[in-house]
Amino acid sequence: MTATSEQNAPAVAAGGPSSPGPRRRLTRYRGFNSPSPAGLVGRYLTLVVVLLISVGPLLWELSTSLKSVTEDVFTAHPQFLPQHPTLHNYTKVTQTIPVWHFAENSLIVAFLNVGGNVVGASIAGFALARLEFRGRKLLFGLFLATLVLPGEVTIISQYQTVISLGLGDTLVGVALPATIATLNVLLMRNAFLAIPAEIDAAAIVDGANVWQRLRYIGLPSVKGTLSVIAVLSFIGAWDDFLWPLLVLQSPDKLTLTVGLSYLQNTFSVNPRTIAAGAMIALVPILVLFVCVQRFFFKGVGEGAVKG
Repeated sequence: MTATSEQNAPAVAAGGPSSPGPRRRLTRYRGFNSPSPAGLVGRYLTLVVVLLISVGPLLWELSTSLKSVTEDVFTAHPQFLPQHPTLHNYTKVTQTIPVWHFAENSLIVAFLNVGGNVVGASIAGFALARLEFRGRKLLFGLFLATLVLPGEVTIISQYQTVISLGLGDTLVGVALPATIATLNVLLMRNAFLAIPAEIDAAAIVDGANVWQRLRYIGLPSVKGTLSVIAVLSFIGAWDDFLWPLLVLQSPDKLTLTVGLSYLQNTFSVNPRTIAAGAMIALVPILVLFVCVQRFFFKGVGEGAVKG
């Protein structure tokens, strides 16, 4: 009996035919962060499609700006790579319009908007998030209500306000309406609310006033949101076309987006020159994003307490 049991034991342990239970197979379970091969293929295909949609027109515009006059850009089968690359189109832009002067005007407007939104939205957002005063909920509701209105609804009243203040045909008048955007105030409010209330209460116990709490506790914790506001404000001011077109009349005060319209003549259109002007206008946005991208992607974890 003992010898027979010892002979059958390996078979039972190995899950052989003499095993009383069904044969068990070890299954490898994938975690939530371990997609299947088909899932990886789907992800990369999606990224490629998004990349083509977002970056494809930019690359095509760059290719058009580098094409010479001998290459037909209106053909039914255009080529992506220029046959004879040249920088003549960029030189022609600088010869046709004072592009650097227009860019300087756009930078002034953009810096006014960025400074106003970073300072004003921070103060207003901190007040809505951390200060107790009568009518705070009503004021917050009014901020939310203004988001429903499109910009075209208020553009006439904004124009009349700017003219009545004597800021017509000035760069300050161009920058004034967007100096403190409602959306940026709400973004800063949510960022300040993410900071634990105990830290703010401890600062009050230590005798810190409102400005000290904002400077030493609030602002260091919301650098990511500040960079997001700076980038969005800069892009909005730099790319704006309709509002500067209404406010400005003097040719020497035009912004770059309005000045680039002079590249399109009444009787002739050169898409190569227009593409070169568009690429020149894109450079400051790329430079700004590269400088603040580290803080830009950090905005998701706002309000976290570092140990």
